[in-house]
Amino acid sequence: MKYFSLNDRNHISNFENAVVRGLAPDKGLYFPKKIEKLPASFFAEIHQFGKNEIAYNAIKPYVAEEIPDYDLEKIISNTLDFEFPVVNIEENISSLELYHGPTLAFKDVGARFMAGSLGHFIKKGNLGNITVLVATSGDTGGAVATGFLGVEGIDVVILYPKGKVSQIQERQLTTLGKNITALEVAGVFDDCQRMVKQAFLDSEITKIRKLTSANSINVARWLPQMFYYFLAYQQLREQDKKLVFSVPSGNFGNICAGMMAREMGLPVDRFVAANNANDTVTKFMETENYEPKPSVPTISNAMDVGDPSNFIRILNLFKNEYTEIKKVLSAYSFDDEATKRVMKEVYAENGYVLDPHGAVGYLGLQKFLKEHEGYHGTFLETAHPVKFLDSVEEAIGTRIKLPASIKNLMHKEKISLQINNYEDLKGYLMD
Repeated sequence: MKYFSLNDRNHISNFENAVVRGLAPDKGLYFPKKIEKLPASFFAEIHQFGKNEIAYNAIKPYVAEEIPDYDLEKIISNTLDFEFPVVNIEENISSLELYHGPTLAFKDVGARFMAGSLGHFIKKGNLGNITVLVATSGDTGGAVATGFLGVEGIDVVILYPKGKVSQIQERQLTTLGKNITALEVAGVFDDCQRMVKQAFLDSEITKIRKLTSANSINVARWLPQMFYYFLAYQQLREQDKKLVFSVPSGNFGNICAGMMAREMGLPVDRFVAANNANDTVTKFMETENYEPKPSVPTISNAMDVGDPSNFIRILNLFKNEYTEIKKVLSAYSFDDEATKRVMKEVYAENGYVLDPHGAVGYLGLQKFLKEHEGYHGTFLETAHPVKFLDSVEEAIGTRIKLPASIKNLMHKEKISLQINNYEDLKGYLMD
């Protein structure tokens, strides 16, 4: 499989180069030249397959022969060694729980798959040491830190906005040590992301450090998120209604991966981009006018993104045809008050604990189902409620039991470096 830059279709790369680079030299995101259709028989027989076999069939066309089958199967096995249950909440509404991995967040899958792929390429070739430079609005940092912890030949540098991630999220990325460094940025997630992109284009840095990104801009982080939708479909296949997924959306990598799965033949009819107060895409879907703006802080902080990087991939998927996007994608935004209210209501009525991101996903699905008949909807619970303890406990009025892994984490020492601007980041990377 070849990949092209979304800034310049004449720039062509293979999978390995796209993973190692992260971004194309022209700052563009990589996108596959072709979307492979899976045969109808695969979906008809999907109930017979294990999750590793499903994932292998989904990702193989995009890796091709660059990772031998044995190694690819091993990477997938290490990536998916936990469950992805679909839980029925009420009539026509299910939750796809993506928080049963090591850092209790959906990003464990992409981070682990990328760590395995990059580790394979380092062992195979003469790449030397690589620095994974990543910005996080919450869960990416912990997932990347855990996924890459101790991987030989890789240093990880994580930028996160000071005071704008939860205490547990912060502990997950600041307490590991070894090859993981956390940089606490005076600013918001968009500032972190801009600094990361600027570093990739800074020749003074790239002369002395080989950089790659583990944000969902990297194809090895982005594409494996397709697995969720294939695994969910296996559990939902007997529904006699059309399927819609409501995806809490920040940088739009997850929902874009779901749309890729649909283009590959997955029998899903619609997607809902469920947004918090950061409503850039919601406004676009209403007006056809894309106007990025500074992010605003919310209790669903992993979605606090004012200029989502991956939306350009969705535009490309539909050849920039607004009317075609509208046929598949709906978008709604909800404020913190609505988020808190629905967390309380769902717990009171069904005994189900939503995290703030899943709550936004539930709200988006609820609104879609009111406007469209004949659907069974599934919203994505992207993080364990315990990661947002204060917000969740306040909303539902009861205490949440801490998993043992989190209890142990809270006793570890936080180690981070404070930076204020790009020059501080450059100084660290050049040192």
